[in-house]
Amino acid sequence: MYERFYGLRERPFELTADPRYVFLSATHREALSTLLYGIRTRKGITVLAGEAGTGKTMLLRALMSRPMPVSRLAYVSNPVLTREDFFAVLAGRFGLSRAAAASKMHFLAELQQDSLARQVVGGSTALVLDEAQSLSYELLEEVRLLMNLETTTQKLLSVVLCGQPELTARLNHASLRQLKQRVTLRYVLRSLTREETGAYIAARVRIAGGSGRPLFTPPAVDLIHQQTGGIPRIISVICDNALVSGFATRRAIVDIDIVTEVCRDFDLSAYDGAVEAPALTVSYA
Repeated sequence: MYERFYGLRERPFELTADPRYVFLSATHREALSTLLYGIRTRKGITVLAGEAGTGKTMLLRALMSRPMPVSRLAYVSNPVLTREDFFAVLAGRFGLSRAAAASKMHFLAELQQDSLARQVVGGSTALVLDEAQSLSYELLEEVRLLMNLETTTQKLLSVVLCGQPELTARLNHASLRQLKQRVTLRYVLRSLTREETGAYIAARVRIAGGSGRPLFTPPAVDLIHQQTGGIPRIISVICDNALVSGFATRRAIVDIDIVTEVCRDFDLSAYDGAVEAPALTVSYA
């Protein structure tokens, strides 16, 4: 729609988790390092938490696009499942047999055998559960039991639980204390700073084919950060709509007036859901 007007190959602020557009701020870079460390060293369970829109799924896509010594990685993005469906989905993601998909007993036996075989040749097995705050207590208990797949010296399965802050609250429930004890790494994503917001916008424009000419004035970026709280998803929504408005009014650069109008349309007086808390890495081991 506005791509040619702004000299772009494609729209830079789409909400799909395209790993080409991953933006590694300081907190995202540290989070990615934590995930890679947890998987490579078979640390058991790693928890990644963050507010909605902070880029957790994009980070997982980046994780899966990185070369890792993981010969089998299963990714589940919709964990609202029954126990039977959960194991059927995992069997498919791990490439196990139909018998494993139909029976928990066969699933565990095959997964253990497959994981052992991969470990012998230096490979490993990992499970990544996105939107993990939606997992039922029953499935969280099943995740705990999966951690019993181990040798005398190493875990056979690495698990990443990724979710919104409610996930941390759920792990504090008394019934899940045994699961929490198996969490060896935890990282909490924070929102972007003002400087990172500007860098995020510039990076996405550049990847979309921008020539390097700024498409947003510094005051416009200041307002975007203020109104979005540094949440990447909301930044993208505001920027996309601002470019649409700029194109409609033939404005070659988006200024603070355009951003003000877009924020008014989205009823953003100031985003009150983002907290720029310091990133936190905790080891329970």
